[in-house]
Amino acid sequence: MQTALVETAVIAAAAYLLGSVSFAVLVSRLMALPDPRSYGSGNPGATNVLRTGSRTAAALTLAGDAGKGALAVALAWLYTGEPPVSGLNVPVAGAMAFLGHLYPVFLGFRGGKGVATAAGVLLALHYLLGLGTIATFAIIVAFFRMASLASMISALFAVFWSWSLFGMAPLTPAVAAMALLVLWRHRDNMLRIARGVEPRIGEKKP
Repeated sequence: MQTALVETAVIAAAAYLLGSVSFAVLVSRLMALPDPRSYGSGNPGATNVLRTGSRTAAALTLAGDAGKGALAVALAWLYTGEPPVSGLNVPVAGAMAFLGHLYPVFLGFRGGKGVATAAGVLLALHYLLGLGTIATFAIIVAFFRMASLASMISALFAVFWSWSLFGMAPLTPAVAAMALLVLWRHRDNMLRIARGVEPRIGEKKP
């Protein structure tokens, strides 16, 4: 029992460190762009990097953030041999990589909102879970043209998809914890949506 707890702790710590790697900062430095924490929302994520006008940098950031979440899950799966949908360590690794993106130790615990990393984690845990959540995001964006609203609703639906597909396996509480963190990180967006001032995709600022 003690050995299993130590193994889970080591996996969680390694996944957190992997998640703490900020591709927004790395890509921006490599492409000689401003530090993403110095403009726009101040969040080191793909959406903010896009404000520089470099779609390439934003795409690389998006791929890196999603990839590190998927990689954390894949490495834990390979190391333990546990199925993601029934074991404990693999969902823990995914959730901790996500936590590392939100509160990265390398950036003074000031990270992004984690949407891309969460998508990578969900796809790696099970493709149906990931695709269902991404489809929910796309539908909300198509109707309301608000990425923040789509992020929050798809986070809630991720819990629904997980419970529908796998019941109360260890996977579902991990997804629920991630969803709550997504909502918490979007609390300012909630207030702007309530006031009717949240910007929509493609909308020009006055």
